[in-house]
Amino acid sequence: MEATEAVETIQREMTSFARRARASAGRLHPELSLVSYTLLGHLEESGGCRATDLAAHYALDKSTVSRQVGALERADLIERRQDPEDHRVQLLHLTAAGRRILAQVTESRRTAFRERLAQWPEADLERFAEYLVRYNAWPGPAAASRPSPPAAP
Repeated sequence: MEATEAVETIQREMTSFARRARASAGRLHPELSLVSYTLLGHLEESGGCRATDLAAHYALDKSTVSRQVGALERADLIERRQDPEDHRVQLLHLTAAGRRILAQVTESRRTAFRERLAQWPEADLERFAEYLVRYNAWPGPAAASRPSPPAAP
């Protein structure tokens, strides 16, 4: 397979993966879209943040994040709290129900991955993991086109 064909195959398979991930998110928890799940995960990892931080981190439109945040608040999965350092700012935090749902969905996703990858040799799993990390580490076209800083003498 030549490089052009390989890139086309990768694009097609990544699209299929994303479509399957969106569909499975709905099956794992009907009210929890893939975007919502991702936002909950970020709030857990970060210990809470502003909605604008979520939008910036995921390169999402503020209105998209606002709709998602509203739905998560209505579902009692997140709550707003005043920032202790700046009382004008509202931080988003998981509620107990949000932590519980996130843990359930995360465990279901882990189980699905383990089942799907159960027959893969360890070397293939390690290589696949390395490739995904490398793929996701790309900073994007803006960063790639910036000149590198001069080397230190």
